[in-house]
Amino acid sequence: MAFHSAELRAAAAGEARVVSPTLRAFALLECIATADESPTLEELTRASGLPKPTVHRILRLLMRGDLVEREVNDKRYAIGPRACALSLAVQIRSPRRRERHAILARLVEAIGETCNFTMLDGREVVYLERVETSANVRLHMKTGSRVPLHCTASGKLLLSNMPVAQVRRLLGSGPLKRYTERTIVSVDALARELAKIRATGVGTDVGEYLDGSVCLAVPVRDPLGRMCATIAVHGPAPRMTLKKGYTFLPALHKAAAAIAVTLFPTKSDLPTSREKAQTSRTKGIAA
Repeated sequence: MAFHSAELRAAAAGEARVVSPTLRAFALLECIATADESPTLEELTRASGLPKPTVHRILRLLMRGDLVEREVNDKRYAIGPRACALSLAVQIRSPRRRERHAILARLVEAIGETCNFTMLDGREVVYLERVETSANVRLHMKTGSRVPLHCTASGKLLLSNMPVAQVRRLLGSGPLKRYTERTIVSVDALARELAKIRATGVGTDVGEYLDGSVCLAVPVRDPLGRMCATIAVHGPAPRMTLKKGYTFLPALHKAAAAIAVTLFPTKSDLPTSREKAQTSRTKGIAA
């Protein structure tokens, strides 16, 4: 189990005295958010290097604020609804949102179909950014729209990245809600579908959520290679087919890599002090 918090690495190295209580709580929250699987109290204690009573006290505080929740059966800790809502709000209002919109706009111009940038939010997929095609026939949905996990290209791709036990905890025992005649409503049948998606790395939906709609999704990955979001394309049949959609994959993957840079910028991607000063002077002259 890997953790990536600089604050807790400092604490483990014996520098806990310089870490404020607020930053220590934030770092613990960061550990939970970046863990490959929801951690236990013991795992958080080992990873943080903090005393177990201290970790337990911080977790109780975070739980009272709905920032962390406990998975009772496994005694594991997961990100709570308030933290999830905050993370989505941060992405929606990110200063780099214009860059993401521009990336999607170029993608739509290149392939001619509507594209979305999506993330997981609880049991739903949320559209954080969306650019529609200029074609007359298209599906009208807004940024911020939510769609189900089990019958959408993005949703199934995100589910395919999870352990089977986590998928079953998330979706329940079924039957799943039916939206069209093609919707997969059996959890076992969905598990088989997710195994295929896991092997190909491409989520698909042919009329499972909306009749006459064909969708494909590819992953957006963090610097460690973990899926954190998706880029999806969809269009109406017969103009859009899976065969045609597969020809879009190189452009989709290129856009996904560009989107990832806006989510996880490196120091070379950030403006330098000189560039910031130049921008400030330019604004002053314009004023």
